[in-house]
Amino acid sequence: MAKVTMTVNGKPVAAEAEGRTLLSQYLREGLGLTGTHIGCDTSQCGACVVLVDGKAVKSCSALAMDLEGAEVRTVEGMANPDGSLGTIQQAFQDHHGLQCGFCTPGMVMSAAALLAENPKPSEAEIRHYLEGNLCRCTGYHNIVKAVLSASGQDVSQLGTVAAE
Repeated sequence: MAKVTMTVNGKPVAAEAEGRTLLSQYLREGLGLTGTHIGCDTSQCGACVVLVDGKAVKSCSALAMDLEGAEVRTVEGMANPDGSLGTIQQAFQDHHGLQCGFCTPGMVMSAAALLAENPKPSEAEIRHYLEGNLCRCTGYHNIVKAVLSASGQDVSQLGTVAAE
């Protein structure tokens, strides 16, 4: 066991971790940040996506020790300072970009990474960027609308899909 230190959601943190401890375990078990979901443990589903030094990373495929000193942002860090929903989170709520909610943290974090790289992505760019995030409930249409909305773009050209 060794103490692993990093900055998570703007705060310096430290927790004990074994060499084999995944970042997802470190966040959930070591720091109590359970918003990062573990869906497959094989980096296939994207439910565990967090931002590491500004880049989207599947936390079930990264070792915590390898990220010593890194800047990590989880879905808990996406809220506004007053605790209200951040822009992307609010867009997901407003456009019914979630149903069961299991994939939502990873989708929100992937959307944040995309919008940091490309502030005004097209529908096709959003769909391509989110290919590594699986959702079994929504059909993705309203997730795409949410990301477009969070980027300040008009979502009316996508039509309407009722939330199920």
